[in-house]
Parts: sequence; C-alpha cells; structure tokens
Amino acid sequence: MNTNLKKKPDLSFMKLWNISFGFFGVQIAYALQSANISRIFSTIGADPHSLSYFWILPPLMGIIVQPIVGSLSDNTWCRFGRRIPYLFVGALVAVLVMCLLPNAGSFGMAVSTAMTFGLVSLMFLDTSINMAMQPFKMLVGDMVNEQQKGLAYSIQSFLCNAGSLAGYVFPFLFTALGISNVAPQGVVPDSVIYSFYIGAAILILCVVYTTAKVKEMPPKEYAEYHGISEKKSEEKVSLVQLLRRAPKVFWTVGLVQFFCWAAFLYMWNYTNGAIAETCWQTTDPSSGAYQAAGNWVGILFAVQAVGSVAWAVVLPRFSNHKIAYALSLLLGGIGFLTIPYVHDQYMLFVSYLLIGCAWAAMLAMPFTIVTNALNGDHIGTYLGLFNGTICIPQIVAAAFGGVMLNLVGSHQCNMMLVAGVLLAVGAVAVFGIKETIGEE
Repeated sequence: MNTNLKKKPDLSFMKLWNISFGFFGVQIAYALQSANISRIFSTIGADPHSLSYFWILPPLMGIIVQPIVGSLSDNTWCRFGRRIPYLFVGALVAVLVMCLLPNAGSFGMAVSTAMTFGLVSLMFLDTSINMAMQPFKMLVGDMVNEQQKGLAYSIQSFLCNAGSLAGYVFPFLFTALGISNVAPQGVVPDSVIYSFYIGAAILILCVVYTTAKVKEMPPKEYAEYHGISEKKSEEKVSLVQLLRRAPKVFWTVGLVQFFCWAAFLYMWNYTNGAIAETCWQTTDPSSGAYQAAGNWVGILFAVQAVGSVAWAVVLPRFSNHKIAYALSLLLGGIGFLTIPYVHDQYMLFVSYLLIGCAWAAMLAMPFTIVTNALNGDHIGTYLGLFNGTICIPQIVAAAFGGVMLNLVGSHQCNMMLVAGVLLAVGAVAVFGIKETIGEE
C-alpha cells in the first residue's frame, strides 16, 4: 500500500447519506423484482419445474454488462461526473421496464408470447437495476476514505434494507387499501401492477436527488487521492489481465459469494410456491389463496429486511470479521432449513429474521473486504468483474433449478432445504478468506 497518498478528507454524515440515497429507490425496484417475478410468471402460466430458467438471462446480462459499465466509468470524465451518468441511464431504463413487465399478461397475447415478453422485460429490468446499483458501490470506493468506508457501506446497507422493506410490502398494502389482488387467469393482479408503478416513480425521484446532490472528484484530484500517475492512468489493460492481477481475496470472497447467491436465487424462485403449499395448501397459481400467499411472501421478505437491519447493528461488535461473516451465514442457513416444517404463516417470521442475518452480512462484508484490497486504479472495472460472483452462482443455480426440484420430490418448499445447505457450505468457505489492505 502506498503510504504517500494524499488522504481523502472526512465527509459529513449528510454527504455520505447523499452518495447512497438513490440506492433506496434502486432497492425498491430490486425488491419488487425478487419478490414478485416468480409470482408473475406463475400467474401467466409457467410450470414450476421451468420457473428457475426464467432467471438465467438476467444474471447472464449482468455478468456481461457490469464489467463493461465498470471499465467505461473508470474512463468517463464529463460535466455530470464519472459514475453518475451510468447510474442515471440505468435508472431511466429500469423505470420504463417496470411499467411494462407486470402487464405481460394484460395485452391479450398468447401464453407463449406473454412469457417471451415477460422474459425480455425481466432481462432488461435486471440489467438496468444492476447498472444503476453498481455505481453506488463505486462512488463509495472513489470518494470515501478508509476510516469512513465502514460507515458509508452501513448507510448504504440501511438504505438498501429500507428500500427492500418498502418494495416488499407494496402489494400487501395496496390489497389492504382495496386494490384487487385477484385477476382473470393469466393476468397479474392490480395490486402487483400498481406496486411496480409506484416503485418506478420513487426510483427516478431518488436517483434525481443523488444526481443533484453528489459532485464527483475531477480527474486530477482523483489521481492525487488514489496515487494514479498520468502514465498509469493511460495504461490499457484487458479484463483478463486485471483478473490475473486480482488479489487473492477477490477469489476467496467470490467462493463464499457463490454459495450465498445460489441459495438466495432459490429463495426468490421458490418461496411463493413453498409458502402457498405449506401455509395455504395450494399449488394453483390462479387461486385467490396462491395470490394471498404471494402477498405474504412480501411481508416475509420485509421481515427479512428488518432482521437484516437489526443484525447489521450487531455485526460491527464482532472483533473477528470471519466469525461474524460465518455465523451470519449459518444463522441464515438454519432459517432456510426450518421453512418446510413451519405451517403457521406468523411463525415463519422467525425463519426470515434468521435469513436476514445472512443478508446483512452479504450486503456489508464482501464489498468492504474487496475494496479495501484494491487501489483506486481500475476499481470500477474490478467491482464490475466482482459482480460476476453474484451473477455466476445465479446462472448456475437457475440452470439446475428444475433438476434440483425433481430431486427433492417436486415440492417447492424442499428447495428451501437446498438453500439452507448452500449457506452452511458458504459459512465454512468464509474461513478461506485472508483480508488484505490496498493490494492489487
């Protein structure tokens, strides 16, 4: 690590808040997607054994787009900033797609055409959300010093969970307000459609706020704070070369990420069917009971977000990061393992509070550990590449989802057992991480 670097100044709490505030809106969009996509496709007519395949294209696009966005933003200097132009464009596309996706069954199309429309919309939604989400992590790496980075990511984690909470409860709230939660066969209920509309409006407002309030460093100042010489800044390095030069921690944290994100992909895919089966005793997506279960999934995911916020307060009290990380994943694994055996919808709160512990660690620790091991040069590209540790496990898990569902007796609730085992393995993998500071 270069000890002669010019030290970044401390930022006020409000400036740290402004850097990440747009994340609140982005996370509402992400929460609506993760809680309702399986519900939407099941309502349109998807077979449960094919459900996971609908999730392959989004992370596949993410793994292609994220390194490109990171690399381009590393070399983008304009009047609007370095990362913010990509944040704004990603958010704008997400808003447009959020208004289209829940209407996939409302245009009078045949089931196959509606599925294709929904799949393409989902692909663009996930890509645009990731395009809008990633710059927030890069902004912290660019603008925040090492002493405040933990606080900055904690603020980001809080806003992430607050956005999740809002997005998850929207369908339940709109149903309580009298908006219809049932619709003709193959059509998504208005409670879900209106949730996406409101989420889109909040997203663009939050991103406009961050765009107006945050002023990124100009090139010369950035180079001074990150020790980048003019010669080094002009260096052209391929993505393959950067991967070869990546610190070991990049790969060891990535291994943990593999098991974590595969587990959560199965949660997002199969929770709706699992809860409908165990608590509402139905597997019929056209039934009112299945749609009621869908609303309750939003409440459970909101409970998970609350558990994540609470556990995020506890995590800094651990002196050993590895113990905290591993324990969090183990608690989440226990939460998953209990789901098939709980038939009371309220008792599931305990399971999802435990899952929230794992989610808190997944949000806070990987990017903190990895950004601490990187210098300022190529940080955007590296974070784009690191996003592959989120996308690849989802692709693999989605590709084998139908096979796994058959192996566990075609009961979607049993996929929660698979998720629990994956998190337990991830907890073990944590002990292979060796934290480093400022090495590239």
